[in-house]
Amino acid sequence: MQRSLLSFFHGGSESSSPTQKDEHHEEGLDVYPKKSSFNRNNINVENLTSKMLRPSQESLLRRKVEDSIGHFSATPLRRDASTTPSYRSTQHVLHEKMEYFNSSPSESIPLLSESALCRVKGTCEVDQGENSSLTANKERRYAEFTACRTDVASRICSSRPVHSVDSSIRGIKRVREDQSGHLQEDFCPLKRKLLMEALGEGVEQKGLWEEAKAKFEWLSPSKVKDSKGRKIGDKFFDKRSLQIPAHVLNQMAASQKQYWSVKSQYMDTVLFFKVGKFYELYELDAEIGHRELNWKMTVSGVGRCRQVGVPESGIEEAVEKLLARGYKVGRMEQVETAEQAKARRGPGATVQRKLIQVLTPSTAMDENMKPEAVHLLAIKEELQLESNHSSEARVVFGFAFVDAAAGQFYVGSLGDDSARSALGALLTQVAPRELLYELGGLSNETMKALRRYSTEGIRPHELTALQPHNDFMEAAAVISMIDSQGYFAKTLKDSNKDQPNATRWLEVLSSVNDCKPATTALGALAQHLVRLKLGSLLENGYLAAYEVYKGSLRLDGQTLSNLEIFNNNADGGESGTLFAFVNNCSTPFGKRLLRRWMCHPLQRINDINERLDALEDFRNDSDLVSMLRSGLKKLPDLERLVSQIRRFSSSSFEATIPLLSNRDRRQKARAFGAVVNGLLHGIDLLQSIRSYIAEGKLCSSLLLALSNIEGLTEAHGVLESIGRLMDEKFPNLKEQSQKQSFNIDDKDSELLQNVLSEFSLHQECWRQVSTCLAQVDVLLSFTVSVDAANGPTCRPIFTSSCDGLSKGGILKIEQLWHPFALKAESSGVFVRNNVELGSHSNSYRAMLLTGPNMGGKSTLLRATCIVVILAQMGCYVPAESCMLSPVDTIFTRLGASDRIMSGESTFMVECNEASSVLRYATPDSLVILDELGRGTSTFDGYAIAYSVLRHLADSVDCRLLFATHYHPLTQEFAAHPRVILRHMACAFEDMNHKDLMKDRSTKEINAGKWNLTFLYKLTPGASPDSYGLHVASLAGLPCSVIARAEKARKIIHARVSSTFQRNEHRMHFSHVHEQWFRTILDMSGLNGSGCNFSDNEDAHDSLICVWHELQSSLRESR
Repeated sequence: MQRSLLSFFHGGSESSSPTQKDEHHEEGLDVYPKKSSFNRNNINVENLTSKMLRPSQESLLRRKVEDSIGHFSATPLRRDASTTPSYRSTQHVLHEKMEYFNSSPSESIPLLSESALCRVKGTCEVDQGENSSLTANKERRYAEFTACRTDVASRICSSRPVHSVDSSIRGIKRVREDQSGHLQEDFCPLKRKLLMEALGEGVEQKGLWEEAKAKFEWLSPSKVKDSKGRKIGDKFFDKRSLQIPAHVLNQMAASQKQYWSVKSQYMDTVLFFKVGKFYELYELDAEIGHRELNWKMTVSGVGRCRQVGVPESGIEEAVEKLLARGYKVGRMEQVETAEQAKARRGPGATVQRKLIQVLTPSTAMDENMKPEAVHLLAIKEELQLESNHSSEARVVFGFAFVDAAAGQFYVGSLGDDSARSALGALLTQVAPRELLYELGGLSNETMKALRRYSTEGIRPHELTALQPHNDFMEAAAVISMIDSQGYFAKTLKDSNKDQPNATRWLEVLSSVNDCKPATTALGALAQHLVRLKLGSLLENGYLAAYEVYKGSLRLDGQTLSNLEIFNNNADGGESGTLFAFVNNCSTPFGKRLLRRWMCHPLQRINDINERLDALEDFRNDSDLVSMLRSGLKKLPDLERLVSQIRRFSSSSFEATIPLLSNRDRRQKARAFGAVVNGLLHGIDLLQSIRSYIAEGKLCSSLLLALSNIEGLTEAHGVLESIGRLMDEKFPNLKEQSQKQSFNIDDKDSELLQNVLSEFSLHQECWRQVSTCLAQVDVLLSFTVSVDAANGPTCRPIFTSSCDGLSKGGILKIEQLWHPFALKAESSGVFVRNNVELGSHSNSYRAMLLTGPNMGGKSTLLRATCIVVILAQMGCYVPAESCMLSPVDTIFTRLGASDRIMSGESTFMVECNEASSVLRYATPDSLVILDELGRGTSTFDGYAIAYSVLRHLADSVDCRLLFATHYHPLTQEFAAHPRVILRHMACAFEDMNHKDLMKDRSTKEINAGKWNLTFLYKLTPGASPDSYGLHVASLAGLPCSVIARAEKARKIIHARVSSTFQRNEHRMHFSHVHEQWFRTILDMSGLNGSGCNFSDNEDAHDSLICVWHELQSSLRESR
């Protein structure tokens, strides 16, 4: 606040000189006091009118003013226990509570109302018998109140000019509001005007705000231009930059130019400017500090502009709060002291400042981070022709992303369809906090997908547009930049061990299918990190290829969402998800690896069985599991710490060591000590696994490989010597690691840097140790999850799809149950069911599932998919037995929802998902379709459902679960050789006799006599009805509405019976049979058709189906 009420009471000078203010800032004058900056019991009222108010006196006087209008300060004399305090600014208090201004200007104003005086005096009288010293203090304060009231009141009513307010007085703090004091009295406008002016809200202070606003009118939205002169609203406007008018720049002081020269290139960043021992925010950033951190805004600082500030002791907390709210935060630090500046450039020299870092939510590397990986993703979209002779184009995305805390970069590409399902899979797998894209370089469909997936889960990603040519460079320019800057020089070794480090990243780029858009995306990511002052991350980062689907079970974004793999559909949290069910990891890096395993379930049977063998070994030795989990819980986040130490040992970091504060040096020493001790302990755990294998207690080949790391023996010796050196040179490091008194001088810092360099020579070994420990942790997590399951579990048995006589995939599950449909504390029991598709004993690979609403169809579909995912992850499954051939893709179409923001209706969403299934499903796929076609009219929806089901059953021949309420489909496919009919059973309970009758026809049921009961049991055959009216009754619809609906149902059923009822009477000769025989007639030429059917797959399928039908009829006749 520019002018203080208290300085107005005192009558101080207008303001300190600019020279005094700069000295205050450089010397660190505490103009932002802490909450405990005064003592209420040490007050001298005599000084109130004799000299400048001291902070304690100012606080007392402030409390008196607040008590006079019915408010207590932050520590009131007495407060009713039932009263709840509420925090508000003093400005708001004085705006709303002006009750004591009830006399004329010439009269003296009682500063304390009579009720407030009674409260103070009464408090002293009540407490007389409790504590004599406490009573004396309260009596003394009461005397001070009464003695001061006339003197202060006279100052309010005096004609002292407003400009005498001293601007150096501290701003009024936030206070508590006493809800009990509300006087309904009139107030004097003149006295209110004087008080408002003293608070900084009057005419004079308003003039300062207007002056500051006019000075920075070039920041108004109508006049803002980016560095290229483009205005807001231009298609290519760059919101990160600002063009400062030349005449404004020439009139700025040296410190102003320092700030605005950097701020003009970082308009998307909240920029802290170091002044002495304070960090300040100006103009637009000051508004953010005022709004987000509730800091008081004043007109001062660099160029007399709006500003807020914080002492250097509070900067870390302020930065954390802004990052948590999604802001980018930069810090301009002083790289020299005022004395150094004077010695180098003479008196009046400006202290040099430099932007040292820009922190963002997507590049967090703080040691207090959550265990989840934080990713920054860049994408580049291209349209490519399918072939040289085709005019059809396919969408290709090149992408690159980084986990800054782990120092790991990934690059890759993917082809996609119109629904952007592959892009959805990438976004779900990576879960980026920020996404970089080319301004104007993404299609409308892609932008819709980005907006759709940005709302998934509890951490929506931020979309950042970059310039087309400056940031998204051509692939050749990107390669030249990486080569010249020496980025990714430490990329992992490949099969050719003699190849130098400097070219390994080039091999990684060459291995990507569509390397040009991928390289462009990598260049944009690198440019963005350089702008954030994270060039050391690029120099020390590892680059690896990332494949969304190859070599693993394909799970697109819609499937991951439908099956609630990582986020539930209720609130976007982890509760009630597959990840929550299997996540019992003891380490943060193990938890991150578990997520990657869930995104990429295996396909190769040998790899799956290796994990299952290791899991079986752990299940057979509970003591080993307990010992390993206990040891893993003691480990720090080795993956991130090893990456952090790698950055500390880089040449670019060494140059900054002399500028590091003792606090930063302590942080580096603690991190290094933690990683050395953690690695020693982790290596001991791996050696214990090796000893168990040597003793014959473990036989898993995977565990043997994890415990045998190349070069570990030599690296372990180096690590032990480093540990001894650390204990010798820093004997109190472990004990004092959390104490602020722990100091590291320049000599110790140099020694520590040498040790870091020695440690970094074995970086690859340390990475392998953390990776192997993460895999052990995930396998142990599987073990704990299986042992804690609420039902039977089994090891899945895998068979090749080409084994035996059957062609296509196999899925046979006995006593299947959903692993997390019921909560652990629930007393309910999950009904188990058997699912069999494509086994050797039958040829049915499609199940047509019907049943009542809420009967458990969707739960059965989800449980089947979850079993497949768990099995191919290498985990035991929730069933008594499970046999399957590996699935290449799981397609799901579940539920009904629109995408209003993307302009897609419910039926459009259904058709997009069905289109993806029909295009990409193979005989090895698992397809789940739930109530396809319900988003449109009955006849159109039925026609779509019939056509899709027939195509998947006849042409694709994949494993299919098709749930529907279109009951005529059961008649159409009742005799289909590849479709089996199943339904979820229900029963009707007689309200009078308590008898249960299964699946009664609607015509036989009296709505008032029978009660519907769900059995959740998968039963052969088709359900006669969906019993929607009974479910409506369970939902609480009025009986009159249900009765009217029953009458309408009968009328509608009679009207459409001429269309559908004919199918009900030809159970053994459906429309499918009719189509088969039409095909045979066409082949025979009896209808005059001269078509050639030699290459017609549908004709061949029809002959096979007729042959199966004849065989079935022959068996039935026998």
